[in-house]
Amino acid sequence: MRLSAVISSTYPSRLAVFALASAIAIPTMAQQNQPAGTPQSAPPSATQPSATSSSTMNTSKEGFWGRVNPFARKKWVKKQTDPINDRLTELDGLNAKNSADIKDVDSRAQAGIQKAQSTADAANQVATAAGTQAQNANGIAQGASGHVDQLNTTVKGLDQYRQTTEAEVAFRGGSPILSADAKKQLDALAASVTGKQGYILEVEGHSPLAGGAGIQSSERLTEAVKRYLVTEHEIPVYRMHYVALGNAEVASAGDEDAKTKRISDVHIRLMENSLAAQGAAPPQGVASSTGADRP
Repeated sequence: MRLSAVISSTYPSRLAVFALASAIAIPTMAQQNQPAGTPQSAPPSATQPSATSSSTMNTSKEGFWGRVNPFARKKWVKKQTDPINDRLTELDGLNAKNSADIKDVDSRAQAGIQKAQSTADAANQVATAAGTQAQNANGIAQGASGHVDQLNTTVKGLDQYRQTTEAEVAFRGGSPILSADAKKQLDALAASVTGKQGYILEVEGHSPLAGGAGIQSSERLTEAVKRYLVTEHEIPVYRMHYVALGNAEVASAGDEDAKTKRISDVHIRLMENSLAAQGAAPPQGVASSTGADRP
């Protein structure tokens, strides 16, 4: 009991002595660490109010570690934020300028693309038209070549006649009067050459009379046939080539034994050349497209 009482009574006194020594030592150390320029004669009480006011002013503007005091004035806040606002305004202007430049470049690019597309479309149309014209020209050239070949074939065959049909008109007693059967034969022959071109009619007159009398008699018979074809069927005269043979011995085309005929008749042969294959002939008196109106 006594020991604990002594310890409890001694410990507080020692603490009090330690606290007093500390209070005396701290001002002494502060005076020793004071810069040389600071006057030693200045009393601590004179310098303490200025330090206190400075710390108070700083505390009114900024808090600990540079944080803004919530009670700072608006002017100070505006002074701190104005550079930031100016920088933001400058950045907004740059952003707007960049956006305008991008739009301008895009519009010019789109205009260039549209112009190039229009040019390409026009060139495509021109190329298509040229291709169509080339195809048409090729077709015309091929048609012209075929027409030339056809004309060459036609020209080569103008002097090459072949017999297609024939008729034999008989007369009684050498009289140059056509019977009903004779007219029917001539009508059928004229119908077969209607609308044709490139043909001729070979007309041969025969008579049983000898000498000049036979020639005159056969000539009257061929004249009767020729007159009927011209007046009744409008066959051009240049299409008919006739001859009066009298009683000349001529072999009949239908007789295999080639016996001579000595009767009064007219033998007609229809001869055609290459123009006959060209289709219908132009109207009488009008030249054909080939220029051979009288083949």
